[in-house]
Amino acid sequence: MSSHREAPEISRDPVADSADLYAFVSPDNPSTVTIIANYVPLQQPAGGPNFYEFGNDVLYEVHIDNDGDARADITYQFRFNTVLTNNGAHDVFLYNTGQIRHLSDSTWNRKQFYSVTRVDTRGTHLLAKDLACPPCNVGKNSIPDYARLTAEAVHSLSSGSYVFAGQRADGFYVDLGSIFDLGDLRPFQPDFLLKGAAVAGVNTLAGLNVHSIAVQVPIQHLTSDGSRPSNYGAPDSTIGIWTTASRQKTLIYGNPATHAGPWTQISRLGNPLINEVIIPMGVKDYWNTQAPAGDASFAGYYDHPSLAALLNVLYPGAFPNLAAYTANSSNTRPDLDAVLLTGVPAGLFTGFQNNTGTTKADMLRLNVAIKPTATAKAAILGVVGGDSAGFPNGRRVFDDVVSIELKAVAGALLGDVVKSFKPDAAAGALYDVGGTASGPASVANLSAFGLNYKDSFPYLGDPWDGFDNPSAQSLPVAG
Repeated sequence: MSSHREAPEISRDPVADSADLYAFVSPDNPSTVTIIANYVPLQQPAGGPNFYEFGNDVLYEVHIDNDGDARADITYQFRFNTVLTNNGAHDVFLYNTGQIRHLSDSTWNRKQFYSVTRVDTRGTHLLAKDLACPPCNVGKNSIPDYARLTAEAVHSLSSGSYVFAGQRADGFYVDLGSIFDLGDLRPFQPDFLLKGAAVAGVNTLAGLNVHSIAVQVPIQHLTSDGSRPSNYGAPDSTIGIWTTASRQKTLIYGNPATHAGPWTQISRLGNPLINEVIIPMGVKDYWNTQAPAGDASFAGYYDHPSLAALLNVLYPGAFPNLAAYTANSSNTRPDLDAVLLTGVPAGLFTGFQNNTGTTKADMLRLNVAIKPTATAKAAILGVVGGDSAGFPNGRRVFDDVVSIELKAVAGALLGDVVKSFKPDAAAGALYDVGGTASGPASVANLSAFGLNYKDSFPYLGDPWDGFDNPSAQSLPVAG
């Protein structure tokens, strides 16, 4: 998973679990950047009577580095507050006692509101407070028109910014049932150690929901000099983004519980899949508490990724060149460093770079001078698929990051950096869910995997409802 339940401790604390992070130049508003931070993963839509919500006791933050030192120059903070109506407090057990047609309806018994604060070099600025979240999508009887509630929950901030916080359909796709079952990839089972038939991947997250914090900000509000860069090769055209969740250090159990003391970080996320497949189990929880500026201490895990070694064992004979390269312990992985730790330097891909210097740090790196690709023409393999507006140039909601990173770990890009290395044919062919029998899927046919996206902010689809939600097993499979 991108970051769903990626570490032992955070798997016990879903409201603080950073599930996914997206950052991209907005395709329908290209003078802005959209950042989406997802939390509370793996939500079954029929989750009543106590439906999912953000944590009142969690500090959610989105950080932006605009000078390449992997330290936050701008931070957006989000704090939530749950309010019970009179009915919810005293008379009923239900989430709602009638249809919810507007966010202000008194039939909705448990509401959440939030504040947005921006911290930058000029100080701390409260941008808005008491902004309403939409309800969870209980079902068609309770909420006949969820799209209306989504529209009401998009709030404008100052100077052309927008914000949304609430439940969405999970836009990430991955075959958890196979990939964590000894690294099996269903489309490549004939090459697997335990042989099987080649079949299309299954999106395990189909039909599940997540809670999103989304903010859309004018580009000039995020750059170091307050400009909107137009030259993708300029050093100041790239920003780094990551998200964190923090709790106060002291918890005194009671009804209600008491929280006190300084905030301490317990979750973070920049690039997808790092804490899942790069960072080993023994240091996953520690990694979650650290800042990106110190990620040089984890660089050895990128230079010698255990997944690459496992591919050689689980797919014997499929990656002979990778096996020979990794057999020499002095060989490192400058390709993974470029894609995941420093940004890609100019010259590696035509018309693209997002390098932020020599500081090794886990951040999504977005070159804001690169124009967005129209969704209908976008390649879900991003830069690897010839689309410089996609991952690892930030991350769009539909980018197939699992397939991209599988290819990268398998050495598909290593020959671009180490000229003597010839990538194995299997490395370029790898994919997980986002492909069909004839090759990679497009944005248009991702709906076959139970995915739906919006063309405008907040981009992730309206959440699946609890009454008639299809299970992952009932969804059609592309192939």
